[in-house]
Amino acid sequence: MNASAFAHLRASFFESLLDSVLTTDSNGIPSIADRNQKSSIAISQGIVRRLGEIQMATKVAGQISGNSFETNCLEFIEKAFGLLSHLRPGNWGIERVTNPRSDGVARFEQYAHLTALKRLAKVDADLAASLGNDYAVLPDILLFRWPEEDADINRHSPLVDESLARQTGLRRINNPLPLIHASVSCKWTLRSDRAQNARSEALHLIRNRKGGCPHILFVTAEPSPSRLSPLALGTGDIDCVYHVALPELIESVREIDNDEALAMLMMMVEGKRLKDLTDLPLDLAV
Repeated sequence: MNASAFAHLRASFFESLLDSVLTTDSNGIPSIADRNQKSSIAISQGIVRRLGEIQMATKVAGQISGNSFETNCLEFIEKAFGLLSHLRPGNWGIERVTNPRSDGVARFEQYAHLTALKRLAKVDADLAASLGNDYAVLPDILLFRWPEEDADINRHSPLVDESLARQTGLRRINNPLPLIHASVSCKWTLRSDRAQNARSEALHLIRNRKGGCPHILFVTAEPSPSRLSPLALGTGDIDCVYHVALPELIESVREIDNDEALAMLMMMVEGKRLKDLTDLPLDLAV
């Protein structure tokens, strides 16, 4: 059987990782591993062994690896989601947020009101203290849809006119701003408070929106089930956590013969809280 398009994209994604941030040091410790945790090292070694030839290199700084990981995720999502236009038609855009001083989500229809809050907070200390940073949401990757012209909406038959449907953001006649469809946070690994930061960002998106809530997704290469669980378990904020190599992760955890780690991992998988990266574009098409 010929490999599917998603299989080719996945292989290309791993090639990019292996050429950039997924490396091993002179002691054979992969760059996704916590060198102070034996199980993390063993699982990481199992993952990279299943992915292909890996180069030896000095582990790059966290910010550099994070930027590279985000870029690779962006390219995968853009290409994979682009293949699903027959399931999710529309005029789509995707971008990586790289400027911390940008308006972030405030330039999108559901969050445009945050621009006014930010402007007021600059001149009102009490308001700024009350709001905190609730208006400053900067996801790593944003997938968005541009509003449609009436000519396209009415392409097959007259559905709308100037007297009706005058509040929906999907009509360009009502709204010139793009609508966020998904916010994707990308973290190469999970250390310290990264899981809590991701949840806080998700809650900001949920609480501050006007209108529909975007998909809120998280992508990681973290090998340790115990570090994945605080983010993956539970519902209400993040839609789902996606691992870049879930089948390889499962096989590697089975290999280390740790029943507790395997049980925790399978609980996340069977509970549909942890999926493979290839599931992500299809979930966006829902």
